[in-house]
Amino acid sequence: DIFVNITDKNTPEERMVQVLRWYLSSFHASRKSSVAKKPYNPILGEIFRCHWSLPQVQDAKAVPNIPIPWCTHNDLIFLAEQVSHHPPISAFYVENGAKKIAFNGHIYTKSSFLGVSVAVHNVGEGRVSLLDRGEDYVVTFPSGYGRSILTTPWLELGGKCEITCPQSGYRADIEFKCKPFWSNEMNKIVAEIFPKDSKKALVKVEGEWNGRMTAKWNTGRTETFLDVSQLPVTKKMVKPVAEQEKYESRRLWREVTAGLKTGDIESATTAKAKLEDKQRKEAKQRKEDGTKWENRMFNPVGENWFFTQALGNRM
Repeated sequence: DIFVNITDKNTPEERMVQVLRWYLSSFHASRKSSVAKKPYNPILGEIFRCHWSLPQVQDAKAVPNIPIPWCTHNDLIFLAEQVSHHPPISAFYVENGAKKIAFNGHIYTKSSFLGVSVAVHNVGEGRVSLLDRGEDYVVTFPSGYGRSILTTPWLELGGKCEITCPQSGYRADIEFKCKPFWSNEMNKIVAEIFPKDSKKALVKVEGEWNGRMTAKWNTGRTETFLDVSQLPVTKKMVKPVAEQEKYESRRLWREVTAGLKTGDIESATTAKAKLEDKQRKEAKQRKEDGTKWENRMFNPVGENWFFTQALGNRM
C-alpha cells in the first residue's frame, strides 16, 4: 500500500514524503533476525517471480502484456534475474499497472574486512517511475556490516543514501547510523527532505529503521512518520515448485532447501556444490566456444540494467 499510494499524492512534496516512507519501510522486511547467516550464492540466469494481490487497487483500463502472464494489472508483480556472475549483479523489477507505477533496480556487492567485522557495500541504484506524473525517484542503498564474525555474528546497516527526483528537484538525504562503540543504540536512521535548490529541510525523520520513526516538520509539527512493527504483512504469491521453470529460485535450490529444513547439512552442502560446479563448467564451455551469456529479462545500459518489458514501454 505504501508503494502504490505514492501515485495518489497530489504535490511533488507529498510524493517525495511518500517515497521516503516507502523506502524506510522496505528494510525491516528483509530480515527476521539480526544474526548473520550465509546466503545462497546466486546462479547466473536464476530468476524469481512473485506477486501480491491488491483488491483495493482497481482500474478500468487494462495494461497489455503483463510480464507475469497469470497476473492482472491490479496485482503488484516482482521479477528478478541474476544478470552477471562476475561481479554478481542482481536486477529486479516491480510494477502495478493500475496505478501506473514501476520500480527498476540493480545491485551488487563489494566486500572488505575491518578487523573482526566485514563490510558489504551495496553498489547500484533503483528508480521509482510514476508514469502518470512524469516523475522518477532515484534511490541508492545502504551498506551492510557483519560484526563479531569470530564469535556470534550480527548484522547492521550503515552509510549515507539519497533519493532524488530530477523532474521536481526534491531530494532526501538518509543516513543509517552504525552502533557506536560506547552505546547500545542500534539501527538508528536520520533522514531529511529538501526542496529544489534549498538547504533548509522540510522535514526531519529520526528513529529506528526496524521500529518507530518520528517526523519533525519545519512548521514545528511532530508526528509518527512510520512504525514498521505495526505494518500488516501480506505474503507473496509464488507458483508451486513443481510448476516453476528450471532456473526459478525455489526449484533451482530445492535440494539445498530440503537439506537445510531437515537439518541434513551434508546433503545441502553437496547439492550446493553440485550447482556451483555445473555453473563453472558452463562458464568454461562458453569461454571455449567464444559465446556470451544472453540475459532473459534485463539489458545493460551503461552501468545500469533495465527491464525489457517495462510498463512505460507497453503503454
